Amino acid sequence: MPKRESMVDRVPGPENDAEPARQFSSLAGLDQRSNSRPEASSPAASRFGEEPVLGSAQPAAVGTLAELSPVFGAGSPSAGRPAGRGRLGDRVFAGLTSGAGLFVVVLIGLVAAFLLIRALPAIFQDKSNFLTARTWDVDGSSLDFGVLPLLSVTVLISLVAMVIAVPVAIGIALFISQYAPARVARPVAYVIDLLAAIPSIIYGIWGIAVLAPKIQPLADLLSRRAGWFPLFADYNVKGGTIFTGGVVLAVMILPIVTAVCRDVFERTPRDNIEAAWALGSTRWEMIRLAVLPYGRPGLISGAMLGLGRALGETIAISLILSKVSDSGPFSYSIFNGGETFASKIANNASEFNSPQQTGAYIAAGLVLFVLTFAVNAAARSVVNRRKEFS
Repeated sequence: MPKRESMVDRVPGPENDAEPARQFSSLAGLDQRSNSRPEASSPAASRFGEEPVLGSAQPAAVGTLAELSPVFGAGSPSAGRPAGRGRLGDRVFAGLTSGAGLFVVVLIGLVAAFLLIRALPAIFQDKSNFLTARTWDVDGSSLDFGVLPLLSVTVLISLVAMVIAVPVAIGIALFISQYAPARVARPVAYVIDLLAAIPSIIYGIWGIAVLAPKIQPLADLLSRRAGWFPLFADYNVKGGTIFTGGVVLAVMILPIVTAVCRDVFERTPRDNIEAAWALGSTRWEMIRLAVLPYGRPGLISGAMLGLGRALGETIAISLILSKVSDSGPFSYSIFNGGETFASKIANNASEFNSPQQTGAYIAAGLVLFVLTFAVNAAARSVVNRRKEFS
């Protein structure tokens, strides 16, 4: 008859604690015997020179990309193709872009070389000072010409256009980018951009036939009130004045300056704008503290682009400006006539009868080329001062 256990037998004691200890020892022995069997060394063990510690923080197998062979066609720029070679499409595109940039540089160099080669003989044969003389006589066998009147009229009419166009362009750009809702800003931007599509000859006809009579009272008022100042002196030239040409040029360069300013103002970092709002700024204060400082290099660059456009305008100015005598008194008045470099060359293109005459006009074009190049170089230097804009 089996013996029944009592509650005393179940009480833990030295005798009862020995059994679990013996069982644990037997299991540990089995584990040691199983681990003592020979196994093939893992890649990690052979790589690191030691057996991996199972259950520890050290991974069993860790490798690097440098130890692995490249997988060709896997999409890696470095591992997917041999070193020093790229895909055919990449090489072709890189060659085309490099060739386009090189073509522009070579083209500018060829234009400059052409102007120098054709202009220098005429300049050496000139009896007067090329830069300071006011006469222009290239019809005879001898050359007697200077570019001072052309230079003064070109710069003066361009400055008038800039004074009128740049503030208006900044105002339009701020209205489109900061004030107007989207349903209003988009049509206004389209209309401004359409001004650039109007041909120059249309601007010239509109300027001399429609605009000149409308602004003549304003010109008379300025000459009466401020005629003592050389810039507003009256020379009894009606309609075809530098002032009229400057207003027309301002309308022509308005789309260029507006487009550049609008694009720069719209790229103002949102953090700058939110910081101005957080300081309790009004809308104008936000524009003055955040938008205008960030967009100043772009604004100057757009203005210089517009200035370059104004310096080279030909047809419209040829139709508007009234010619004046070279023997008359020299003036800096915007209510006088004259000719610019471009209009002088266009008006006398039919007189290119000999290399000497042609060289004189090409010399004038050389000065215009240098002036335009200097303007663009100045704009680039201003933009480079602000690397964050670039």
